[in-house]
Amino acid sequence: MTGKATTHPNPLGRGGFVAHAYPEKQVNLGEITMNYAEAGSPDKPALLLIPEQTGSWWSYEPAIELLTEDFHVFAIDLRGQGRSTWTPKRYSLDNFGNDLVRFISLVIRRPVIVSGNSSGGVLAAWLSAYSLPGQIRGALCEDAPFFASELVPAFGHNIRQGAGPFFELLSKHLGDQWSVGDWAAFCAAAEASSSKLAGFFPASAEPPQNFKEYDPEWARAFFEGTAGLNSPHDRMLAQVKTPVLITHHNRAVDPETGDFVGSLSDEQAQKAQDIMATAGAKVDYESRPEAHHMMHQFDPALYVKLLTEWSSALPAE
Repeated sequence: MTGKATTHPNPLGRGGFVAHAYPEKQVNLGEITMNYAEAGSPDKPALLLIPEQTGSWWSYEPAIELLTEDFHVFAIDLRGQGRSTWTPKRYSLDNFGNDLVRFISLVIRRPVIVSGNSSGGVLAAWLSAYSLPGQIRGALCEDAPFFASELVPAFGHNIRQGAGPFFELLSKHLGDQWSVGDWAAFCAAAEASSSKLAGFFPASAEPPQNFKEYDPEWARAFFEGTAGLNSPHDRMLAQVKTPVLITHHNRAVDPETGDFVGSLSDEQAQKAQDIMATAGAKVDYESRPEAHHMMHQFDPALYVKLLTEWSSALPAE
């Protein structure tokens, strides 16, 4: 993955993909082709899974096996990730969200429960706020960085006081569409960085598979604040129309740098709940400080338990 890369409008033209436990499908949504996996019986409630930044649908593989007992599961790759189309200069919450609205309309074709992790959790709330009437039954926001992934948030710390330095390293050393592609320099910079998040990333001779399937322009869009420029979280959350469950995982303040380590602070989690509740939404909250950011991957049994118990109380389709 070194040297100058080209853009890849065909998501299947990049090569280097690997096989997974569930077959993959593609659907043309107009601007992009979206890649996804489908599992479970159509007579079960529909469930849409949205992965974290740098993730592909298959981060949910450990959970999907457990979920198919109760759900008809659709797990997707967002634009710029996995096998879905890379779209230079077109990475924004609104574009990600509208891709999902089209996917629900064309593929799922019935009301759906949506669960997203990290930035995918922000998109779960976006769908509750802005999708077509009747599309969303409820939204699980798994450790979603409300406010904390914005450059100028209404509450609490911003992206550059949290995950931003890590995203900056991805952008600088890998480049949009891997146009720089200096993996060794990225690993060295991550190891030397004062950012605790960057320090969590182990150096390796080759990029992990999920990074190979990821357009690093995502990282730049979040670090520079363009990803959410036209979708401020306080305004979005005030439009939420369905029941919501927020799960809130490991978090702390680095005593040496003062940087926040985690997805969102307790203050930001409370503000998100308050705004949605004021808008009339039913909001549930699970504090799980012992949990990994990607609970669905590292503790799938707990993730499935929380999702299943919460969703069982949702209004019927």
